[in-house]
Amino acid sequence: MNTMQRSGSGSLQSPRSPSSQAPFLSVSVTDPAKMGNGVQAYISYKVITKTNLAEYQGNEKIVIRRYSDFVWLHDRLFEKYKGIFIPPLPEKSTVEKFRFSAEFIEMRRQALDVFVNRIASHHELRQSDDLRIFLQADEQTMDRARFQETGIFKKKPADLIQIFKDVQSKVSDVVLGKEKPVEESTPEYEKMKNYIFELEEHLAEAQKHAYRLVKRHRELGESLSEFGKAVKLLGTCDDDALGKAFSELGAKSEIISIKLQKEAHHLLMNFEEPLKDYVRAVQSIKATIAERATAFKKQCELAETIKFKEIDLNKYKLTRSEKLAEAEREYEMLKAEGEETSRRFDTIVRLMNEEIVRFQEQKTSDMGLAFHEFAKGQARLSNGIADAWRSLLPKLEAHSS
Repeated sequence: MNTMQRSGSGSLQSPRSPSSQAPFLSVSVTDPAKMGNGVQAYISYKVITKTNLAEYQGNEKIVIRRYSDFVWLHDRLFEKYKGIFIPPLPEKSTVEKFRFSAEFIEMRRQALDVFVNRIASHHELRQSDDLRIFLQADEQTMDRARFQETGIFKKKPADLIQIFKDVQSKVSDVVLGKEKPVEESTPEYEKMKNYIFELEEHLAEAQKHAYRLVKRHRELGESLSEFGKAVKLLGTCDDDALGKAFSELGAKSEIISIKLQKEAHHLLMNFEEPLKDYVRAVQSIKATIAERATAFKKQCELAETIKFKEIDLNKYKLTRSEKLAEAEREYEMLKAEGEETSRRFDTIVRLMNEEIVRFQEQKTSDMGLAFHEFAKGQARLSNGIADAWRSLLPKLEAHSS
């Protein structure tokens, strides 16, 4: 496994132990272990934190976490840090035969390590109380925190169904022209949205072909292994120089098969997985874009409500209505809420502008490294295969004349 690690939005950093003079927070997700049996089985991970930050308890802490704990951390950050691109989590496999395979467990461990180090290296997210709980709390405290429902998770199933029905109704109204959608439309925002949607498409296409490359290497490796066994058996039929040449051909085929299998794994972990990770990162950015759209809509709706309330207030002033005092209170409350909503929206816009620059810089670095690893691996494999076949040529040529 590569000793370098991705952090931030995925940038690779090494080593894990920075200078003791500078503030640092580094995390390792290690030692995956299967716990329980049957449908209750899950994988636990050892999470090791090393830091010299005063708000942490000691320089090193080791806790045990499971996938749902990482999900809790992700969801808490997404709820609290509007405008910041929350690092994505790896998918949860629902296929039983893959869920506990060594390869899947290692891919997930690596992705979870990247996830938590991105948070730990982010100047805002690393200050989160939820991150400190995740990195330091004992298992019982972590379980209690995980089961404390917040935000939309407080809703009962019936409430959630109603929310989804309301959303569907709104969408239908927009499609049928009954309601004009409230959407932000500035050149900068449109440019960012187009960039993200196009990037997702191109990354997904590249990841799809990377998957095919991994599959091709594995299939070729398996075929060469079977071919090598067959040719070695063929060599046993003749106890002469040709038989020995066949046996050596079979042995070389098996060696090349191993090289192909190793390169397939290297491709998977250092090329396909980073591409897949960036597909997830872009999807996370799209979720932040959706939050920005919601904040903009709320700001517009409140501004409209305040306008109508102001009209009513002026009417009450003219008629000296007894409702004037109550209307003034409502108006002031709405105005304060409108100002706070505008501040929240402006904060989201500012943070997103900062985040997209950071994301692009780190994407350039990470993708450069991933493609460098790909080219280096392919060159290594090609040279190894060429050397193996080349060493056989003199012996085979002797029997071909």
